Amino acid sequence: MAKVVCVLYEDPASGYPPPQARAGIPTIERYPDGQSTPTPSSIDFTPGELLGSVSGALGLRSFLEAAGHELVVTSDKDGADSVFERELADADVVISQPFWPAYLTADRISRAPQLKLAITAGIGSDHVDLQAAIDADITVAEVTYCNSISVAEHIVMMVLALVRNYIPSYQVVVDGGWNIADCVSRGYDLEGMQVGTVGAGRIGTAAMKRLKPFDVGLHYFDRHPLDPDVAADLEVTRHDTVESLVEACDVVTINCPLHPETERLFDARLLGRMRRGAYLINTARGKICDEDAVAEACASGQLAGYAGDVWFPQPAPADHPWRSMPHHGMTPHVSGTTLSAQARYAAGVREILECWLSDTPIRDEYLIVAGGSLAGAGAHSYSAGNVTAGSEDAARFRAD
Repeated sequence: MAKVVCVLYEDPASGYPPPQARAGIPTIERYPDGQSTPTPSSIDFTPGELLGSVSGALGLRSFLEAAGHELVVTSDKDGADSVFERELADADVVISQPFWPAYLTADRISRAPQLKLAITAGIGSDHVDLQAAIDADITVAEVTYCNSISVAEHIVMMVLALVRNYIPSYQVVVDGGWNIADCVSRGYDLEGMQVGTVGAGRIGTAAMKRLKPFDVGLHYFDRHPLDPDVAADLEVTRHDTVESLVEACDVVTINCPLHPETERLFDARLLGRMRRGAYLINTARGKICDEDAVAEACASGQLAGYAGDVWFPQPAPADHPWRSMPHHGMTPHVSGTTLSAQARYAAGVREILECWLSDTPIRDEYLIVAGGSLAGAGAHSYSAGNVTAGSEDAARFRAD
């Protein structure tokens, strides 16, 4: 029998389960490229329920426990005295979300001799030291495409929130005011601006498709060129370097994976190459940006605004500079964990577990590391190495 350790974010402060705003969610059977949504043998939850917090347990408890497996679910993930640290020692499987990542560093992997499978309930497995997983022959899998459209919608929302100065204008109303001049002093039309994505995979492409009707110019940088028909339909310009892209754009959205080649990519030097007064959106990973350089660019006016929902580490300490810098539109990491997305990634986690427990192949598109090397989606999107260094700072959130 297997021991499965599942690290999820805390339940709502108001209690679990929370009241539901809607009676249900639309049924989606296939993603835009034709890939089917997760296909487990069955599910033990109602789509639209809160599944990503501790009490939701991704809908896995009855499935695993009925088969005699042990399931440990916790939100306590950081520090040597955490529940995750204690339970990891004899775990066979670790499940974690990008929104509340259980950082699987090389040190932790070395102290988990039974660990064979690390599942990301969502997209993006950079919280795992992929090189250490390769060396230890641990399979790493994620639920590819499950929340790509969720994130693309969030990107459009954040672009408009910054360009139209929505958040300060909303605050004027909350504060009982009506100073229109203050509201519009930083408000512009998106129409006619040049918008670029660093990374044109599923999320980047979906974001461009949703932004095209705003009559903007579109640009992208990616090591893999877009399908010619897709590029022609979007009327998008490909750039050979990220520097060329940022110099051409008024709005830049980051949609590439975090790996050693993209870590701290947006540093002071690259931010200085952007158009003065440009907007930067980051729903990829916080560590792709230098946090101090971004804060300074917002303060100096080099950036007119920065919005995103990804931080490093996660949760971010109370003194993280992005909490207090001017002209930001930050949220906790929520773009990919809507109730709609949770139904898909919970089902995908179960599908992966069913395959692993029955010793049948896991979908190739779900694989990041397998057989001691990058595999599947991982071979396409990642490079070997480690980007978990510094994640121990997340423990400070517990004391703040």
